[in-house]
Amino acid sequence: MTLGPPFHHGSDGPGGWWIVDEPELHLGDDIVVPDLAGWRRERMPNFPDTAYVTLAPDWVCEVLSASTRKLDVHDKRLIYAREGVGHLWFIDPAARTLEAFEFHDGRWLLIATAQDDDPIRIPPFDAVTFSLGRLWP
Repeated sequence: MTLGPPFHHGSDGPGGWWIVDEPELHLGDDIVVPDLAGWRRERMPNFPDTAYVTLAPDWVCEVLSASTRKLDVHDKRLIYAREGVGHLWFIDPAARTLEAFEFHDGRWLLIATAQDDDPIRIPPFDAVTFSLGRLWP
């Protein structure tokens, strides 16, 4: 939720996003729950007052673990691509890494990697820089 204050709330940042922790997404016939998801408010002016969301997010972040890695990296990635999610981040707390992807021309392109305490300024949240080290305990 490091992105929450500058992008969700507009504190020291541009605002303009709904950033939600573990939203239930109903995308086609699939139900998925990403660790974090974000929608540009221009696409979704009001966050729905429902138990789940049917509009694909603009950004998804999955926190990888041994028990969810295959589901997150393979299965969910295919669903997010099919639904037109533009940005996908994978955070691996054990390796202290972040990989960021953009979806272009039917495939995910790796646009950035970071590790340990690297400064992060990655689309779609490149208006603000923060230290990746803020994510590690």
